[in-house]
Amino acid sequence: MRRQNQSMITEFILIGFSNLGDLQILLFFLFLLVYLTTLMANATIMTVIRLDRTLHTPMYFFLFVLSFSETCYTLVIVPKMLTNLLSTSQTISFPACAAQLYFFVGLACTNCFLIAVMGYDRYVAICNPLNYTLVVSRATCVQLVLASSCCGFLISVVVNVLVFSVPFCASNRINHFFCDIFPVIKLGCTDTNVKEMVIFFLSILVLLVPLVLIFISYVFIVSTILKIASAEGQQKAFATCASHLTVVIVHYGCASFIYLRPTSLYSSEKDRLVAVTYTVITPLLNPLVYTLRNKEVKTALSKVLSRYSFPKTV
Repeated sequence: MRRQNQSMITEFILIGFSNLGDLQILLFFLFLLVYLTTLMANATIMTVIRLDRTLHTPMYFFLFVLSFSETCYTLVIVPKMLTNLLSTSQTISFPACAAQLYFFVGLACTNCFLIAVMGYDRYVAICNPLNYTLVVSRATCVQLVLASSCCGFLISVVVNVLVFSVPFCASNRINHFFCDIFPVIKLGCTDTNVKEMVIFFLSILVLLVPLVLIFISYVFIVSTILKIASAEGQQKAFATCASHLTVVIVHYGCASFIYLRPTSLYSSEKDRLVAVTYTVITPLLNPLVYTLRNKEVKTALSKVLSRYSFPKTV
């Protein structure tokens, strides 16, 4: 009977926000607005970086890749969530769930590593400016991006194997709006403590190790900035790091809250709210922060808009 039940799980039901009733319509339009704004904001950042030669530097190369990765990240989660908010059938097939988890984890890990790489870029730019172009060359930038992506998706393969090697014979109802690690693995009908422990250590590798490296980088950065004689020079140096620090705090803060704790503390309602933050809000925050707080990007955006705007009719 147990083997028969295991073979019956061919699809999952994403409970998501089904308990909110008519509020789902309001959430649909709210999330759709945020999603379209996110796509437009990231597309704008990538277009401006591509068209303005003054932004053809390692820092903005990494930002371009991060914006592209964040766009793909939202494509994995948000369209299905929007569909389910309007649909009475909130099912997702077993292969589709595995694919969603694979790309979600792979892109999320890649983003974590990319943000750490951006911290390294700021460290070299401020602490070793004379050798900056030599240390952070074009080839090095490409290698760092490829290493971040390869490591991210390799970790995702391990996580997928751990999660979907669990026999699902108890229930197929996922108490979440997408196929996340812990809501899925909790459906297993065998002891998953060892698998959860491995996932926890992988979370430390992805979240805590880069965060510590970023912290160490900023210790050296702040120390170097304080040695700058002029207040204007200090302010300019701090300004180049402010956007990155904002993204670090929000990105690592939300993810750490979910993944760097025992599953026994898992709370579906609270965690669903945090998940909305890092799957819907954070991808929008990144381009907004880099646009609103970065003078170079704002100047380049103005130049691009004036260059490609339609001529005024007399």
